[in-house]
Amino acid sequence: MNVETRTPAGAPQTVAVEGARPFGPAAAVMLAAGLGIFILGLLTTLAEASTGIKDGLQWNDRVGPLSGKTIVATAVFFGAWAALTAALRRSEPPWKPVVYATGALIALGLLMTFPTFFQAFAPD
Repeated sequence: MNVETRTPAGAPQTVAVEGARPFGPAAAVMLAAGLGIFILGLLTTLAEASTGIKDGLQWNDRVGPLSGKTIVATAVFFGAWAALTAALRRSEPPWKPVVYATGALIALGLLMTFPTFFQAFAPD
């Protein structure tokens, strides 16, 4: 792993750090979490917009469609985590795009879980 530091004169300098772990696995779990939250928000909105999707996500009558939403979102999280970890295991992706993409996925997912948002898609 390389770390960028500054020389005493203020010029950027790249220094190799021995024994440091790659950022790839951390990036994988961050992106997978963002994707899981986004899917939960998307399913919440889709369940409100379509009675067919709402009925399809109702896997437990006592819980309602929340059971299907959370199970699917959790499965997407773990599947994405496994796939992205395998793909990024030894890589060093730039952290800014990872953080921005994760933040955007989380923000969109949370937006889609607010009633004022998903009720706009409800059939009248």
